[in-house]
Amino acid sequence: MTDKGITPTSRRALLLTAGSAGLAALTASCARPAAPAPSGAAPGCVLAVTSGAGPNYSGRGRTRADVTEGREGVPLRLELTVVRVKDGCRPLAGAAVDIWQADASGAYSEGRQTWLRGVQVTDAAGRCVFETIVPGWYAGLAPHIHFKVRPDERSETTSQFFLPDAFLKEVYGRQPYARRKAPRDPNGNDDRYRAADGKMTLTPAPDGTGYRAAFTVGLA
Repeated sequence: MTDKGITPTSRRALLLTAGSAGLAALTASCARPAAPAPSGAAPGCVLAVTSGAGPNYSGRGRTRADVTEGREGVPLRLELTVVRVKDGCRPLAGAAVDIWQADASGAYSEGRQTWLRGVQVTDAAGRCVFETIVPGWYAGLAPHIHFKVRPDERSETTSQFFLPDAFLKEVYGRQPYARRKAPRDPNGNDDRYRAADGKMTLTPAPDGTGYRAAFTVGLA
């Protein structure tokens, strides 16, 4: 299955950081979100580079944190914070966050299948957590995790997370990913990855037998 027909927007992601002097100036040179901030620290805030949902979106998923349903793969804990950029990166409570992705073999659930799909609603701090796996690759596209944020019933933002090349190469040398020959350049042939310029790329950190990645997504 492919995500043909998706046209990356021309809009660039902007990175805002909150520091002791308040909001820093917007800069196009910032590439990736920082590592997870200590509890109580002001989070970074990314105005997401939007993209289409692709042909594998099947509508709002089941409300749950663990979306694996027993699918094999390297565990990935995805810690998201949703904020409203125009309101000074204020945490956005009550936003529905929907994710969907391929499994280790590059396949998506279909029909009545629900694995690797799910929804969480952000808490008072704008946070939600998903327990998933590192996605596999397919059709020459950069491995990715789709997400859709609905702050209310009238609006939504759709985008996707990518993963660093070095990280993917390490993970794809492990089972069950190693059952297939991994791409030499996991991200290099995807126009959407290049259009995002690294700004939607997760920074996984070791966490038990798997990894965790935190990302703060800012809505306009």
